[in-house]
Amino acid sequence: MSGYVVDASVAVKWLVNEAFSAEATRLLDGAATLIAPELLFAEATNAMWALCRRADITRADLAEAINVLKSAPVSVPVPMRQLAASAARLAADLDHPAYDCFYLALALQEQYPVVTADRRFYDVVRKHPYLSDRIMHVGELGAG
Repeated sequence: MSGYVVDASVAVKWLVNEAFSAEATRLLDGAATLIAPELLFAEATNAMWALCRRADITRADLAEAINVLKSAPVSVPVPMRQLAASAARLAADLDHPAYDCFYLALALQEQYPVVTADRRFYDVVRKHPYLSDRIMHVGELGAG
């Protein structure tokens, strides 16, 4: 069975209709194992709060989105503390925020690619000579 590490940018696309939401939703069909660090839930919740704060969604929509997020078929295979050293090394190597590097650290440990909608993160990892095959843009899922 195949699998993916999903980041918060993908999870948010499950909750609001925006570019690449259809591709992101295909991940939920059960054909692949989905994993993430626990950080996914904090980051996606914060993104949804920001939409509510800007009045792009209502408080009721926010509450519903968090309920949907909680029930998403995403496993958290290891505690974040076990990924911290690897995430820090990756952040220093890539000169990129450690938050994103937690997803990449998990991907390396579990041998699954990261799926992201974050173009900046995607571009940084794709340019790295040894990590370029460890990430894919959610838009690439539409090609399959």
